[in-house]
Amino acid sequence: MRTFFVRRKLPKPSSAFEIYWRFAAERQEIFYRRYIGLPAPWTRDPILSQFKFTNAYRASDRVSQYLIRRVIYEGDQSPEQVLFRIFLFKLFNKIETWELLESQTGEIRLSDKAFADYERILSRAMNSGGTIYSAAYIMPPGTHIYSVERKHQAHLKLLKTLMSRAVVKAIQKAKSMQDAFIVLRSQPLIGDFLGYQFVTDINYSLVTKFSEMEFTVPGPGAKSGIKKCFESLGDYSEPDVIRYVTEHQETNFGRYELDFRPLWGRPLQLIDCQNLFCEVDKYTRAVRPGLGGVSGRTRIKQRFRPSPWPLVYMYPPKWKLRLPSTVQTSRFYGPALLKGLRE
Repeated sequence: MRTFFVRRKLPKPSSAFEIYWRFAAERQEIFYRRYIGLPAPWTRDPILSQFKFTNAYRASDRVSQYLIRRVIYEGDQSPEQVLFRIFLFKLFNKIETWELLESQTGEIRLSDKAFADYERILSRAMNSGGTIYSAAYIMPPGTHIYSVERKHQAHLKLLKTLMSRAVVKAIQKAKSMQDAFIVLRSQPLIGDFLGYQFVTDINYSLVTKFSEMEFTVPGPGAKSGIKKCFESLGDYSEPDVIRYVTEHQETNFGRYELDFRPLWGRPLQLIDCQNLFCEVDKYTRAVRPGLGGVSGRTRIKQRFRPSPWPLVYMYPPKWKLRLPSTVQTSRFYGPALLKGLRE
């Protein structure tokens, strides 16, 4: 019997495809320049100098770094407590909110009274004009589903649901990142984007042991970036395209004569290339405003403001990265928690 192999039609890159790789290389260089303590400016690119963009590697971003060092790897390492801390942090995704709760209650841990305490503290912060949510992504309100008046009340009820024994056990027993994603995706208020972000954050811990090359889900910004970077997708889906560029990263950096320095030997993973499409969607609004994406947005909203609080980088120990020492000091804490919430 003959076996016939059908070759899939490859995606056809657009003129913006080169921008994707040049952006990735320069954004990573900015990371390394800051890492070794060089003073600003860290780039000659006027767009990267003016506006806020995430790192080429998701785990290098300040909020992810805080999550890894302070949320995941400090405190009780039992799976239940680690998952509770991750979910609580990510539902608000704001360092100041975590530090507010911690300053008011002490150690963050799952208990019968924790939810009432957090609801009281967050309500008080909001009543005083505080901002308890990050602008990085928008959580669905859920007030109608949970019959409450305020979004944070609904999200604390969602947290209770996520911490049910059935959900916790299902995450622990998941045999793949996709299996764990399906568990999260089946919960109230969690769509594809949040499910993928949450499972990636869980996988920074020791609760799961998935490869970041197992599975990806493009978010809205990534879909818009993919549309700009490719004239057609051929026979590939959007997740296929992300895998395609991830698996061919060395070839493409070489094609454009770019000296990309990976994260101490770790190549870009699916989550990183997915994020890069999102960031390139933003970047091209300034350098190639005529490109038509999915979102239709024409401006980059967030300006870059360097944080006055440097940090020492930490990555999941299971990655086994060997980082050189830096000239920066380790400090995550802002000077005024409530002040930060009100700004």
